[in-house]
Amino acid sequence: MSVGTSSAPGAQDAGNPPAAFRPPGDLAGLGIDPDQLPDGLVVADEQGRVICFNAAAQRITAVSARDALGQRLEKALPLEDLEGRRWWQLTDPYGGLAIRVGQPERNLLLPGGREVLVSARYVRSRPTGPLRRLVVTLRDTEARRRTERSHAELIATVAHELRSPLTSVKGFTATLLAKWERFTDDQKRLMLETVDADADRVTRLIAELLDISRIDSGRLEVRRQPVDIGAAVGRHIQAYVAAGQAADRFLLRVQQPLPDLWADPDKIDQVLSNLLENAVRHGEGTVTIDVTATASLREGEFAENAATSVTVSDEGPGIPEESMNRVFTRFWRGSKRGGTGLGLYIVKGIVEAHGGTITVGRAPGAGAEFRFTLPVSAPAYLA
Repeated sequence: MSVGTSSAPGAQDAGNPPAAFRPPGDLAGLGIDPDQLPDGLVVADEQGRVICFNAAAQRITAVSARDALGQRLEKALPLEDLEGRRWWQLTDPYGGLAIRVGQPERNLLLPGGREVLVSARYVRSRPTGPLRRLVVTLRDTEARRRTERSHAELIATVAHELRSPLTSVKGFTATLLAKWERFTDDQKRLMLETVDADADRVTRLIAELLDISRIDSGRLEVRRQPVDIGAAVGRHIQAYVAAGQAADRFLLRVQQPLPDLWADPDKIDQVLSNLLENAVRHGEGTVTIDVTATASLREGEFAENAATSVTVSDEGPGIPEESMNRVFTRFWRGSKRGGTGLGLYIVKGIVEAHGGTITVGRAPGAGAEFRFTLPVSAPAYLA
């Protein structure tokens, strides 16, 4: 056991630490090493002396097990509440009410002001009896703070992105209602087309938020159907050409034969739409799309032609090397040409929900190159 028990004061033998400093019996009985626990674990005996101080507790508190074991709990773990009061004196687990069973999780401060999440369980030999063990768990707050910052940034981004189209919709509709007779049919059409485009923008943003929620919670559903990925790319190219892009700006190369691909066609369209839009908006020159069969690993064995890869590249300035590792994070923007910065985060979530991978790099023409690979897999009822 690597909780430092053999280093406790009074230890007689490194291989046989005294019973008072052994890890809690329940953990030992289950064959669990306290150092394997993801949270910090500190256990004090009936006299308030620390008998277990695991590796996570050492990492969170920056106190070694050697220094903590055998010490009084209030000395080994000198916690204060957010008002500066000493926590163990305030709660008095050993001399306080005997009906208490513990302390709920709350933010407390370590020396130096570092914040941790602490909860405690009072173990008694009988109800209302004396305290036999005090079990304390510790959690670092940094992950929670990152999540809170991310949520705050998401709310701010959404508020900013919604404000512009909603202001436009409100302004044009109010103007039309108040002065309908004063406008010509062409003016009315222009205003209504603007309202329609802004409504589409709001709808897309709401769809992105729903996708992010499902990705973050692991609830993104994939409804697999046969997908002709080459034809899907072709449809997107035709849409760009119909919207005014030059046909010779796109080069589609499809390797034949391709393995049968089962995927969610709507979500694959979402991935293709985002990658092609990025290439057209932020890139330059020819946008090249390569669709190829590729090998993958299945259950630890090499499987030839077991996946389909799609590579989208352009001839623009590309993505700076220092930004490569942030491309698929929330709010990353390759330029200041608009967008929420959520698209590539969603793309990565969709690809991974299919069991695939996506990478970014530099194209042969010095532009950006995105490559996603989807394993060939059928729905469960066909497996």
